[in-house]
Amino acid sequence: MNGEAFKGSDSGSSVRLGRRQQRQGGRKFLSLNVQNIGMVMLALSGSIVHLQEETIDDLLRSVLTQIRENGQHIEPGKGAASELPGVLLTLTNPRARLSRTETRGKPFSCLGELCWYLSRSGDLTFIKYYFPTYDEYSEGDPVFGAYGQRMFDANGIDQIANVIRTLRARPDSRRGVVQIFEASDLAVPHKEVPCTTFLQFLVRDKKLHMIASMRSNDVHSGLVHDLFSFTMIQEIVARSVGVDLGWYKHVVGSLHLYDDDADLANDFLKEGWQTTTSMPEMPPGDPWPAIKILLTAENEIRSTGALLGVDLSELDPYWADLIRLLLVLSHNKRCDRKALALVRKEICSEVYHQCVDSLALRQKRQRGVSPVIAP
Repeated sequence: MNGEAFKGSDSGSSVRLGRRQQRQGGRKFLSLNVQNIGMVMLALSGSIVHLQEETIDDLLRSVLTQIRENGQHIEPGKGAASELPGVLLTLTNPRARLSRTETRGKPFSCLGELCWYLSRSGDLTFIKYYFPTYDEYSEGDPVFGAYGQRMFDANGIDQIANVIRTLRARPDSRRGVVQIFEASDLAVPHKEVPCTTFLQFLVRDKKLHMIASMRSNDVHSGLVHDLFSFTMIQEIVARSVGVDLGWYKHVVGSLHLYDDDADLANDFLKEGWQTTTSMPEMPPGDPWPAIKILLTAENEIRSTGALLGVDLSELDPYWADLIRLLLVLSHNKRCDRKALALVRKEICSEVYHQCVDSLALRQKRQRGVSPVIAP
């Protein structure tokens, strides 16, 4: 393990996992104490490993380091990979969901996938706008097992609305569960089935905590997007219930890195530690009217390349900035550098300025042109 290995006491009653991290501004020491050594072993023996961090970049670094040092070789249907079986990831600050690194900073596709979920859509063309190769593992249109349909329209049942209603009525309820994976998913062969099994929402100490259970999670391609979308949904539910945001836990049966992505993972690790940052807090009150406007704007931008019937001046800056990010992606796709720069100036939150600037730098390297925004 990275840092100190598991060390059992003489009595065998506790285990300590320590890890030192070098960052700008000081050192950080994280320890995990487990009281029952009989239930804890190294990842190599197949039991649960718990990694806890404040930001998504710190969590990604911890995960990749553990996989590189302790991953087991597997050869599933999609190619050879290194795997950690039975992993618990805790993000203590769910708003720190945006990667600030150049290689994993993907706010535009993350936001697009969230809109796909919120729209209750299984439309393949919709998601291909953000993930052009999505159809490689899709059986057709609509996408089988699309999360938005299963969360918001599972045979006519809006599971998210049911959770909100349940937690408003009984905050201590343990029934705030959204089922994603279904028994029928294994009844007949499918090209792809949902990686997420369920989401659970718990209100404790006037905070909404969330647990996501995954049968499988690709560290390179999937984890960044899952953490973004699920913690955004967590904050949406928290605002709907009227409580603060708590911790986020991500439980994974098979956490893996494909061999084909190993070099890209190493590039991420070479970037070093990033400064801690968070997205702005979602405005208090009912978020659904603003979400409806967000989805209308997304459809306009994706379909026409422009914002037609939505007046951003009437929106809270939080939601207006998300729409502006969608505009940035549209202008980037059309190589309209002037329009991109103008939208960048209108973005209120400095958190997103770096996202836009990173996109411009990637554009410069890929196309051999000067960046839209000077670094």
